[in-house]
Amino acid sequence: MAMKMVTDMLEQAPFLRLNEELTTDLLTTALREEVMKAGFDKVILGLSGGIDSALSLYLSVRAFGPENVVAVRMPYKTSSPSSLEDAETVIAATGVEALTIDITPQIDAYFELMPEATPLRRGNKMARERMTILYDLSAHYNALVIGTSNRTELLLGYGTQYGDAASAINPIGDLYKTQVRQLSAHLGVPESIIAKPPSADLWEDQTDEGELGFSYLEVDCLLHYMVDQRYTLDQLRALGFEDEFISKVSKRIILNQYKRRMPVILKVGNRTVGIDFRYLRDWGL
Repeated sequence: MAMKMVTDMLEQAPFLRLNEELTTDLLTTALREEVMKAGFDKVILGLSGGIDSALSLYLSVRAFGPENVVAVRMPYKTSSPSSLEDAETVIAATGVEALTIDITPQIDAYFELMPEATPLRRGNKMARERMTILYDLSAHYNALVIGTSNRTELLLGYGTQYGDAASAINPIGDLYKTQVRQLSAHLGVPESIIAKPPSADLWEDQTDEGELGFSYLEVDCLLHYMVDQRYTLDQLRALGFEDEFISKVSKRIILNQYKRRMPVILKVGNRTVGIDFRYLRDWGL
């Protein structure tokens, strides 16, 4: 069923189709090289039970072997039980080391002081709490934190800065959500994960597409032409995209540019980090 769903999507948008073997080889080779350049041979990531973290895990296992990958489940009390079950299925299938850490005590303790906090604030706090746990455990395991945000999310800013959007290396950040589904099916990610509606699991029955107001396939098609092909507004209209949709997506990309950049350093000296002082990440190693 999941494979048919992916096939149907790619028939509607063949320009998003990946060469699965080549993409897998490129990502696993580059992931291995970048982690080793940083002086590590082990990686750690948060495993939510969703497709993005599952794909990052499968790629990591291919790059380093299951003995060098740690998966961490960090549920909150309202997290979907099915997500925990899906994460457990992935853990069993890959054989990686796994931990489960309930973040309910620290989240609830914090929001006791601010019971009026919105679901957005609560969700962002949960995402950042999970990332602080991952970075603490990265020191314990001497493992680099691997990212789980796809290209669609990064462009739309659909993620929490220094939360789920944080990592040392992100193997899926150049894959649109539709491509994440394709590669996941190719690598054997469980069908239950590929087929279910994507969700940040921040509150009951929450879905990404319901919150965004459009499907991933729709926006992936628009982003392909808008970002990759650099189509003008008139060219996008000619393809059948509506002005309201184009404007909504374009505004999200522009407004969330700050999430895709390192912190802005105000310049005083003549060699400012990130401006004049820039080297390859493996410079000097």
